[in-house]
Amino acid sequence: MVLGKVKSFTISYDCPNDNNIPVYASGDSVSGRVIIEVTGEIRVRSLTIHARGQAKVRWTESRNAGSNTAYTQNYTEEVEYFNHKDLLIGHERDDDDSEEDLTTIPSGRHEYPFSFELPQIPLATSFEGKYGSVRYWVKAELHRPWMLVMKVKKEFTVFEHIDINTPLLLSPQAGTKEKTLCCWFCSSGPISLSAKIERKGYTPGESIHIFAEIENCSSRMVVPKAAIYQTQTFYAKGKMKEVKHLVANLRGESLSSGKTESWNGKLLKIPPVSPSIVDCSIIRVEYSLTVYVDIPGAMNLTLNLPLVIGTIPLHPFGSRTSSVSSQCSVNLNWLSLALPERPEAPPSYAEIVSEQQRRNNFATIAVRDELERVFEGPLFAYIQEFRYQPPPVYSEIDPNPDQANQNREINPCCSSR
Repeated sequence: MVLGKVKSFTISYDCPNDNNIPVYASGDSVSGRVIIEVTGEIRVRSLTIHARGQAKVRWTESRNAGSNTAYTQNYTEEVEYFNHKDLLIGHERDDDDSEEDLTTIPSGRHEYPFSFELPQIPLATSFEGKYGSVRYWVKAELHRPWMLVMKVKKEFTVFEHIDINTPLLLSPQAGTKEKTLCCWFCSSGPISLSAKIERKGYTPGESIHIFAEIENCSSRMVVPKAAIYQTQTFYAKGKMKEVKHLVANLRGESLSSGKTESWNGKLLKIPPVSPSIVDCSIIRVEYSLTVYVDIPGAMNLTLNLPLVIGTIPLHPFGSRTSSVSSQCSVNLNWLSLALPERPEAPPSYAEIVSEQQRRNNFATIAVRDELERVFEGPLFAYIQEFRYQPPPVYSEIDPNPDQANQNREINPCCSSR
């Protein structure tokens, strides 16, 4: 009997999106097929899959223990997110090669489906760094009697979604710094820097609007600049390694002594970069916007504003401007319902108050003037809620005769009118 051969052994994922890219998040179902193409008939003991997700950190450091002795210290750390195994064909006993326990695969192309769910826990986003990585994959193994095990491995991408439409990531970031240059016993005027951005959270492809004020009171020519940096931090055995990458930058106009420059929303676009990783205990990926003044012959004046690169972009109603405008529109609608467009006019003063009462109540004018002086403004500014109510009902008898007499004694000029 002539045994067949395995022509191809591959893994294919059922992509959940329209881009044909296997991208998943925590809680998603990962499905796919192990594809075997054979020429002739083959006997198989088992076909298994092994799905894993892990973060791994590794680096080495050389140390001297003496004049002629040196050794290498390894630093490694791992975090496992899930470990799933499944049997697609046959059994996993390696010591049983009896004919009745083998599965026959005829010539042709054959697909064996598999599926599993990612755990409902925060998963670190897939990442490749200098000293560590976060990887997710499925490995398939084809076991045949008296032959080497065939293996195939294929990775898939996991994104731990970061929604930038949260109060923390929508909050503005700002700072101010100042520096005075000194040369021996002489000092020049200060260089000041103030910068602000609209929010902390952004997504790749967005542009950051930078608002800054740079004032150069020194004797040197300086240049304001801005840059986005990615900082990768790896942790193992109580040690850490840090790698910093420049992502994007811009340059302002040179400032001579006594000059000032203002950035009124200067744009700095974020290129395609990996999202921030903040939930992994051994790998962190963070971003920052650095606005700084390049000073020749001295340390730069630097201002760092933290950034978070997310995966869920800003909603139209998530921005601060649109939120305020929407709130205003709601408030205006509520006011239009509460107040009539043309309120009913109150009765005229002459219809209620007689000529004699009008003369007797001239004294209240002085009281109103005194209140306006105390409140430093017109009295009606403090009683707007009575704007559309009719005036109080007047009686023929003054309810406060003593108060009116006291007012006449305090303000005799009013009684002479």
